[in-house]
Amino acid sequence: MSQTPAALIPPKPFKSHSDLIALLQSRGMVIDDPVSAERKLAQVGYYRLSGFWYQCRMIDFDLSGNAKRCPLTNLPIRLNQFIPGTTFSAIFDLYLFDKKLRQAMLDAVERVEVHLRTLIAHELGYHDPMAYLDAQFIHPRLTQNYTRRGSQRNTWREWQDRNQRKIDECREDSIQWHKKRNMALPFWVITEAWDFGTMSKYFEIMLGKHQNRIAAKVGCSNPKEMVGWLKELNTLRNRCAHHTRVWNQKASNTLAVSSVPRLSALGLDAHALSRIFGQVAILWHLVTQIGPRSGWLDHVAQIIDSKPVSPNCTFSAMGFPDELGFPRHLFP
Repeated sequence: MSQTPAALIPPKPFKSHSDLIALLQSRGMVIDDPVSAERKLAQVGYYRLSGFWYQCRMIDFDLSGNAKRCPLTNLPIRLNQFIPGTTFSAIFDLYLFDKKLRQAMLDAVERVEVHLRTLIAHELGYHDPMAYLDAQFIHPRLTQNYTRRGSQRNTWREWQDRNQRKIDECREDSIQWHKKRNMALPFWVITEAWDFGTMSKYFEIMLGKHQNRIAAKVGCSNPKEMVGWLKELNTLRNRCAHHTRVWNQKASNTLAVSSVPRLSALGLDAHALSRIFGQVAILWHLVTQIGPRSGWLDHVAQIIDSKPVSPNCTFSAMGFPDELGFPRHLFP
């Protein structure tokens, strides 16, 4: 048996699926069909599902009635006991709800990624088919060396290294065709090797005049705001692609929408702009810039309205203004 490193707290002991079901029941979760619940636990995993029942655990309060907070995260400390009315079936329905939401969000992110790759390749390729190798298209400050935590860094060089890795790893026919013929790879070919992060980083570091033209094509008058969008959409894309919970996650940064009148008209507050509602709004704007007749928002609204009922699983946790479901009336 392997030894736990001395500096680490030992892990919790292994439990069988039936033991885990019994543990959940002992903590107050209602499980009407333990056999079915055990099978689902075996399919998905206890730890993955724990993210969906976490908000259903009771909060620990002090004698003054204030929630005790974790010194590391400053979040309320949760007890192991579940809020009355917490059921395994509702938790698993929430997991399936989140899966549908992830799939819908990934669909929109894909449309945005492919479109922006095309716009970037067309904008820069017009000036030079090999522009992705040329620092003249990059903000001068980002081509200079700088020191961070004692190490010398260079944003432009790091992006070039990342881009080359993507090209080296890519097995797309268009790239392999050029390689086998010893032909230089033009901009409109190498973008086929990009992931969302590579694309969004290139947009972030390119010269402002090129940013402006590309942003304008998707209805954004402030490229800096669009940089923020792409950073959060990249995180969202990674969560969706790696099957990580998205329905009640908080974004790292609050999205800004002042440069787009129809987004500003939605009246989204900071809470909405740091949750999935804000990301839905951004994607709605971008998707309808690409395809004005897109029915993506209606599909997402139907999914959101299907959210299961469970303790503390609220629409507010998704950034919505009330518990009435998706506010279709806000969207023109």
